Amino acid sequence: MDLGAAGLKEQPFRTHGKPLATVSYASYEEGLKVLADTYIAHNGLSLLQGPPLSGKSTLTRDFVDSLSSDCEVAVVDGKGLNTTALLEAILRQFGYVLDHSSPNELLAMLRVFAMQQAAHHEAPLLIIENTHALKASALRALCELADLDFRGTGAVKIVLVSDRPLRSIIESPAMQSIASRLTHDFHLRPMGNEEATHYIYSKLRAAGSLVPEFVFPLAVCTELWRASAGWPGILDRIALLSLARAESLPIPVESIERPVLPQGTWNESEVTDIGQRSTEEVAVPTLYVSHDGETLNEVTFDLPRLLIGRSEHNDIVISSKFISRHHALLVRHGSTTFLMDLNSTNGTFVNSKRVSNHVLIHDDVIRLGNHRIKFNDPYATKRGSLEGLEFADTAIMKTLDDMRKLLAQENTEVLPSVSENLPTSGI
Repeated sequence: MDLGAAGLKEQPFRTHGKPLATVSYASYEEGLKVLADTYIAHNGLSLLQGPPLSGKSTLTRDFVDSLSSDCEVAVVDGKGLNTTALLEAILRQFGYVLDHSSPNELLAMLRVFAMQQAAHHEAPLLIIENTHALKASALRALCELADLDFRGTGAVKIVLVSDRPLRSIIESPAMQSIASRLTHDFHLRPMGNEEATHYIYSKLRAAGSLVPEFVFPLAVCTELWRASAGWPGILDRIALLSLARAESLPIPVESIERPVLPQGTWNESEVTDIGQRSTEEVAVPTLYVSHDGETLNEVTFDLPRLLIGRSEHNDIVISSKFISRHHALLVRHGSTTFLMDLNSTNGTFVNSKRVSNHVLIHDDVIRLGNHRIKFNDPYATKRGSLEGLEFADTAIMKTLDDMRKLLAQENTEVLPSVSENLPTSGI
């Protein structure tokens, strides 16, 4: 499709060079704080990790651009570099013209430069991309740079960037110089559904779209988020392809490509950095309400709980004689979504099995009467047990309060009997 037909003056989803617009989201902001803290810390040295197309280059570039012009910064792609190639690349970034120097001479030049900067200005900042792909000799050179000290302060501030986890490399005995200075072990996280929608619409507006919803409706934004798993670089590529292939607007859900997705670099048991969010804080479940195969409603589950039933005062209203006035309750607690049948007349079923209390996982299908609700949460992969979930009783008590308020709004003088709609477990 021609960009002008979509009301766009230029390509909103650039995949090379500087993005048309930088769009902030939670993990991006956390990453900026990590980089800023690394730069001002006395011995700042941090790890920045994330899978390909997770936004690492955008993050580091934006941070470097935010620094004053007198800050000395070198950004070097370390892929395949040995000691000589690494030191030459760093020195060239700092303005040196080199002529066949030995590794020792190169290191001596860099040492003098760093000490002079630390003494009279600020210690220079060194950002190494693709750290995992450095030769072993280059890693040893990094250790020597990490050992440089000026009056108790690191003479070089260092950020090591990688598509893969660096912890196993850093913890080897030979890397003690780097491990001892480690300030942050930071892993970029993907965007949530709402963040991805904001990301898409911000880029469309920056490219000239007055009504971005006409190009990518909300349902399509949600599909783009799912297809990209929330990684910004992947989302850009899928959106660009969808826009290029579209024959008319709005772009249909069916046109969204689904590439193979990378895994995150973090191990939840090892990530201890302050401000790191767990996976469940990124994911926002989506519910698809359907009848006879037709999707009637799409609901983003971004509330603590959702009441489902026939009454207009429910969060999800299903007008059917087979649905009780207050039929079922969904409760979010961390990464867990808990389904509770409210003693409905016709029951609540998950994957064709009748349930009263149930923990939902990705792609579960809830049946209420003749309606279906598909539960979509790619991060909910473990069924788990209700035992020990202390929030269940609290949720029931809160629901009773909420239901009394609902019933009062419906001008009902008498609360429904336990056999009609209220939960009975422990109440």
